[in-house]
Amino acid sequence: MSAVLAMPAAGARRLHTWLVGSQSGLVGLALIIGGGAGLGAVVFRYLIIGITNLVTGRNDYSNAGRLASLHLPALGPWFLLLAPVAGGLIYGPLVNRFAPEARGHGVPEVMLAVARNGGRIKARVAVVKSLASALCIGTGGSVGREGPIVQIGSALGSSIGQWLRVPDHRLRLMVACGAAGGISATFNAPIAGVFFALEIILRAFTAEAFGIVVISSVTADVVARAIIGNDHILQLPAYSLGSAAEFPFYAVLGLVAGVVGWGFARVLYLIEDACDHVWRGPEWLRPAVGGLVLGGILLALPQMYGVGYPVLEAGIAGHYALGFLLLLLIGKMIATSVTIGIGGSGGVFAPSLFVGGMLGTAFGIAAQAVFPGLDLSPGAFGLVGMAAVFAAASHAPIAAALIVFELTGQYAIILPLLAAVALATGLSHLIARDTIYTLKLLRRGIDIDADSKADGALRSLTVGQAMQPPPDGLPADTAVDDLIPLLGAARYGALPVTEPDGRYRGAVITAELDPDDLNGVTAGERITALPTLQTGDSLHHALRTLTNHETTGLPVLGEERLVGWLDHRDVLTTYGRGEPGRADRHAR
Repeated sequence: MSAVLAMPAAGARRLHTWLVGSQSGLVGLALIIGGGAGLGAVVFRYLIIGITNLVTGRNDYSNAGRLASLHLPALGPWFLLLAPVAGGLIYGPLVNRFAPEARGHGVPEVMLAVARNGGRIKARVAVVKSLASALCIGTGGSVGREGPIVQIGSALGSSIGQWLRVPDHRLRLMVACGAAGGISATFNAPIAGVFFALEIILRAFTAEAFGIVVISSVTADVVARAIIGNDHILQLPAYSLGSAAEFPFYAVLGLVAGVVGWGFARVLYLIEDACDHVWRGPEWLRPAVGGLVLGGILLALPQMYGVGYPVLEAGIAGHYALGFLLLLLIGKMIATSVTIGIGGSGGVFAPSLFVGGMLGTAFGIAAQAVFPGLDLSPGAFGLVGMAAVFAAASHAPIAAALIVFELTGQYAIILPLLAAVALATGLSHLIARDTIYTLKLLRRGIDIDADSKADGALRSLTVGQAMQPPPDGLPADTAVDDLIPLLGAARYGALPVTEPDGRYRGAVITAELDPDDLNGVTAGERITALPTLQTGDSLHHALRTLTNHETTGLPVLGEERLVGWLDHRDVLTTYGRGEPGRADRHAR
């Protein structure tokens, strides 16, 4: 009977070991996270549409004009003043009570979790973020849905990883998988999702990370397409590059976008500071009271309601005059900043694209008026402006170029787009090294760039490079009296106990033995369960795990068998010389 009961437990252990310790297991996790992120993006999208329809009677109100809600016709356009207040009264207490980190645009919190906390994000963040952001956007918040879905997907990946107790370096990968899946499914842009995760979330490119994140991103996109179809956010006519004479204009647009992208980040936090300075009441009430200000903006400029993709599409397609395009540009900056400043929940990715689209189209119209003989296409400048402003704001040029290309499918303008993105990113970087995401953390005294430089070596070195040969394993029935001389001479103050088939069971530790209570005691009765390491774990992860076990070190396992032992001295020695340890050299 006991053997029968042991079989499922042994199978579960083997499954856990496969998922946590093997490359093929990591692929399986990427598939699971990608599927979950794809479903999450679809649910989140329909949640926003449902709340918007409930409030306005339309799936998207931004292009409706200053019309009454179909459900509240008696209020006329004045419902725009009240909708953000009603939304704030619901999501304000929700966020304040259950997940304060769900406030704001979300991506900086994910970046911080990866850089400082080994990828650990609370599971409830996904639920609270989805509800709060859907309520915020659906009731008029002028923010994007990509920031929330990045946080939702990342929280999903982190929760799965924490439940399986994966090491930190893999947990960070799983967070990136969730972020990539969210972007991929939201924008129908699997390539851009990959590079968003690598450039902004992980802030590093490795072959392993690229391969795993690609799997998750593609899976999420396939799931989303299977449910909602091959849906493109923007439907635009085809644009093309007329002649090489147009390149200088795109270069100038890139430089202008560099300043505007940098300026957008400053306006965002300037208004947030002003809201912090003015507000003196409880945080849960702040979104509702601040909703009156946002409602006033919506009453004056209803095109700012929600994400605003229909307005962006109309602007690039040439439906607005130059002056109105500039008004929409300034209005979006202010409306997004106010939404975030009053405690709203939503992203700044889509607003950056909106600002860039209005800027580029306005620039194209002006250039066309000054140089009518060149037959310039303002819409093409609008597409390039979208990518350039986001690149300047985020310092993520690859993701910026790819997101616009995948959103529109317009390859004909890829050369001016890349040139403008490079110039915008370069100029923005010259003006300030921080981005619209890292600036939020810097304002809290957190510099993840400095962190990454300080522990970069520890993240690149592995346990397998630093571990030493393990002590000889002892049978569980060994008398503890016989171990005393061995323990006294042991380098680590601990001796491993193994099963007859070689599987590791635990360790006997000198400091935990009571000399007056050892008669007839066996090693199996004095086992201590130490945390275990894998050869592929980074030394950064190992050092965190070693914090409470410096006197014994920790066992290193492979396929449930002891392959090495590591303590803080081994970590420091390997870090100091930056080369593999003896055990790793011997293994090779």
